Amino acid sequence: MKREKRTLQELTIKDGFLFAAAMMDEENCRLVLERILQMDIEHVEVDTEKSIIYNPDYKSVRLDVYARDEKNTHFDVEMQVENERVLKRSRYYHSQMDMELIDKGEKYETMSDGYVIFICDYDPLGLGKYRYTVRKILKEDESYEYEDGQHTIFLNTHGRNEDEEPEELVKFLKYIGADLKQSTSDYGDALVERLQDSVSKIKKDRKMRERFMTLEELMKKEYNDGYGDGREEGWREGRKEGRAEGREEGREEGREEEGRLMVETIQKLKSGVTEEQLLSEGISQGTIDRAKMCL
Repeated sequence: MKREKRTLQELTIKDGFLFAAAMMDEENCRLVLERILQMDIEHVEVDTEKSIIYNPDYKSVRLDVYARDEKNTHFDVEMQVENERVLKRSRYYHSQMDMELIDKGEKYETMSDGYVIFICDYDPLGLGKYRYTVRKILKEDESYEYEDGQHTIFLNTHGRNEDEEPEELVKFLKYIGADLKQSTSDYGDALVERLQDSVSKIKKDRKMRERFMTLEELMKKEYNDGYGDGREEGWREGRKEGRAEGREEGREEGREEEGRLMVETIQKLKSGVTEEQLLSEGISQGTIDRAKMCL
C-alpha cells in the first residue's frame, strides 16, 4: 500500500497545504478569524516560519496557521479532514503557544490570550453543531465561567443547526467542505469569493507548486517508510513487542534527525550560507534542493 500522489490542482481549501497557503495572505487570515470569532480585528501578522514546513517537533509536515493580532492575542488555526483526537491535540497546541510566550519573556500573570481553532470536515463532537465553543466552568457552581485566556473552538462543515449560527459563518463552512467542483460555485459571500480567488492564484504559482511537490515527497516517504518497514519487520520478527518498540523508537529518531537537518538547512540558506558551504559541511545536494524549494 502506497500513499496516493496528489497534484495541487486537485486540492480544495480543506487541504491543509492549500489552507495554510491562502492564510499566508494576512488580510485573508484576518477576515477568516473575524468570521469565526465574530469580533473586530484590526491587523494580524502571520508567522510563516511556523506554516508549511517540515517541523521535527511534530515529526511531520506542519500545516497549521499561526498568527497574532495588534493586541498580541495569538491564534493557531488548523484544518482537519480526518477524525483525529482534536481534544487532546488542542491541549497540546495551547501548551506550545504558552511555552513560546514564556520563552519570549512574558510573565505568566500577564500572558496574552490564545485561540486554538480546528476547522473539521467532520463532526468532532457528534452533536450536529456548526460551531463548538469550549468554556471552563466550576463544577461546584456552573454559573461561574473560569477565564484563563485559553480559548478553543471546533468548527464542523457538516453542521445541521443553520438557524442558530450567522448566515455568513454557514456559507464559509459550506465552502470549506465543498468538493472540487462545488468549491468554485457562487456562494454569494465576499469572503468566500476572496478565498476562491486566492486559491486560483496559488494553483497557478510555480513556486507554490514546487513547494507542494516537495512536501508531498516528504509526506509520501514518511508514510511509505513507516508502512513498509512495519509490514516487513512485523512479518520477520513475528511482531515481538520489545523489538517493535525498539524499531519504532529508531525510526522516530531518524525522522526527527531528518526534520532537524531540513530546518537547519533552510535557516542557513536564509542567513546567506552558500550551497558550496553546505555541501562542505556534509549536507547532501538532495537536502539542499528540497530546502531551497521551501524558501
